[in-house]
Amino acid sequence: MSVIVTGSVAYDNIMDFPGYFKDHIMPEKLHVLNLSFLVDTLKRQRGGVAANIAYTMALLGAPPAVFGSVGANDWNEYAEWMHKHGIDTRFVHVEPDEFTATCYITTDRDNNQITGFYTGAMAYDKQRSLTSVPREEMDLVIIGPTEPEPIVRFTQECQEMGVPYVYSPIWQIIRMSGEDIAQGVRGAKVVVANDYEYELIKDKTGLSHKDITEHAEIVVMTKGEHGSVIMTADEVIAIPPARVREIVDPVGAGDAYLGGLVYALQAGMDVNRAGRVASLAAVYAIEQYGTQAHVYTRDEFAQRYAENFGEEPVVAEAFSLAG
Repeated sequence: MSVIVTGSVAYDNIMDFPGYFKDHIMPEKLHVLNLSFLVDTLKRQRGGVAANIAYTMALLGAPPAVFGSVGANDWNEYAEWMHKHGIDTRFVHVEPDEFTATCYITTDRDNNQITGFYTGAMAYDKQRSLTSVPREEMDLVIIGPTEPEPIVRFTQECQEMGVPYVYSPIWQIIRMSGEDIAQGVRGAKVVVANDYEYELIKDKTGLSHKDITEHAEIVVMTKGEHGSVIMTADEVIAIPPARVREIVDPVGAGDAYLGGLVYALQAGMDVNRAGRVASLAAVYAIEQYGTQAHVYTRDEFAQRYAENFGEEPVVAEAFSLAG
């Protein structure tokens, strides 16, 4: 199966604030908000939603191809990392004299986050088209967050070419129109969003829960520490969270979840097991600083799956056959 992942490729600057944002925000002064948080730690990590998803899929044994734009000024080290993990970079556009997108994330003790994002080379996604990828190399496309314009274009191109796609624009939902989001939902094989984003989709599009599940084959709503819910036209499945050994940093958990979900579905698992694989993949990201800092073998993953959800021959076989 050939999977193409669109979306951001970026560097993450992850900072930890040793207090609580809520203690420093005065609701009556929001119109003149001016805050500065002194942080304890700063780590520069490889990130970006498309790259994070690809990394998890590579760990699980099915590295995809990334379709994104990066800057020549800082791409070489990232390219070497991707190649080391078998991730296909043929469809990555390298823009001369530009920097790769960069994210600045500050997390407080309640795992609340304040994020700033420099677009950088990602802006060149506006000039790109999925029609540049041979059709036979697109069994599935994951549409992740980049600029709103290419998200809409990639969605339309998948529909026109008959390519199944997973729709997950996540933080760009705020910038997109209701009609553009609705168009993406209507043609999707899978829609993935956290609980807040899911409500935002309904609010901006006017689509009901019933409307969304009638259009997309699978609708996934993640709920953080409370697990996730996978919905189809016929059933609603509550997916329990996997047990976390240590909560270190929540950044990247959603991307790892999506990578695990797509891997499992492409491996032929039913939605119940796919959701559990995704849940466990997310936990690994939470237990390390950085969105691509966690490491595991397929055997280790399968063993931990059994510890969390019981022995399942179908899952064990999928990992024994992977890679």
